[in-house]
Amino acid sequence: MLAALKRYPLQVNLLLCGTFLLTLGRAITLPYLVIYLSTQFDLPVSRIGLIMGGALFGGSLLSLYGGFLIDRMPGFRLILGFGTCFVAAFAGMLLTTQLWLFFLFLLGFNFAYSVTDVVVKTIFGRLLPAGEQGRAFSIRYTLINLAYAIGPFIGAALAQWHAHVPFVVSAVLGGLFLLAFLRYGDRDMRPAEGVAPPSFIAVIGVLAKDHRLMYFTLGGVLTAVVFGQFSAYLSQYLVATGTAEYAYQVIQTLLGVNAVTVIALQYLLGKRIGNEHLQRWLIVGLGLFVLGIVGFGLSHSLWHWGLAMVVFTLGEIIVIPAEYMFIDRIAPPHLRGVYYGTQNLANLGGAFGPILVGCFLALFAPHWVFVMLGAFIIGGGVFYVLGSALSERQARGA
Repeated sequence: MLAALKRYPLQVNLLLCGTFLLTLGRAITLPYLVIYLSTQFDLPVSRIGLIMGGALFGGSLLSLYGGFLIDRMPGFRLILGFGTCFVAAFAGMLLTTQLWLFFLFLLGFNFAYSVTDVVVKTIFGRLLPAGEQGRAFSIRYTLINLAYAIGPFIGAALAQWHAHVPFVVSAVLGGLFLLAFLRYGDRDMRPAEGVAPPSFIAVIGVLAKDHRLMYFTLGGVLTAVVFGQFSAYLSQYLVATGTAEYAYQVIQTLLGVNAVTVIALQYLLGKRIGNEHLQRWLIVGLGLFVLGIVGFGLSHSLWHWGLAMVVFTLGEIIVIPAEYMFIDRIAPPHLRGVYYGTQNLANLGGAFGPILVGCFLALFAPHWVFVMLGAFIIGGGVFYVLGSALSERQARGA
């Protein structure tokens, strides 16, 4: 991985560093927002879920408009602008005593993080040759998982000093990236040349006509139901079938196994994923997801849960970079930002996972949860295959 980083342009390495710092800031604070909202605003768990879920949902939707901006404005200005929003949102959440203002700052934070993520992926597509993109996306995803692996522990230690300290540290990390980008960022990051539609509504019309993108976005939404918030819905299942103590023990084990597996294998596997056999890689990754789900359903000990998590994580390692590469392959250069913004809508699927699992646990025997999750993976795979097949057919026709 270090050898690859040495070959990349300064801007790519700077954005990888920024991805790590911003994600670390997010991982330090977000796991403790439930506690913060409960203690500072005296909210019940149901209202906390609505606030956090609504902010995540809104931020993902708004990222589509962020992709539209990326195709029209210099990347340097956008990164500075949304990086400033990232820092300001943490400061606002820390200082406000009004719940509606807290929600707006949380929404702004999710929007800023989502758009910055889209900017990074778009610039990778512009600066790196096709053969290097899978490797770069894998490095990026490894850094994200590394941040999520260590961030909550840092946040727990900071929160023992004072409930406000995690917000301060998260804002400082965002500020460090802003200063580094202000000093070393390329001020000539201009949108790709091409004739882009004149308005956001016109862009939506272009996106709606690209059936490849629609198929892949639907596939992403369906599969994100399964891997987007796996710790949340598995917690629901474990509490429903056992004790809270056992559920906590299993979830801690699964999160650790997931983080270690991604950090150890993401780059090694990701650098081998290429455009030549993208559909084959996706099918393998989705097959591993299904095997992992089956393993969860059959698990009766920590060892079984851990082994199933390894298989499940291997699917995650393959599918996520392959999704990015497919979008980069079909996106016109002058619309790459809005195509990535559309693909970001797949994150919405993660919000529905715990809701659907809760409904199934209320209506059916617990093991039916895994049948439902497996069906979502298979449904997502159908849309992925349809999108890949249509893309190959159009490529041959061209």
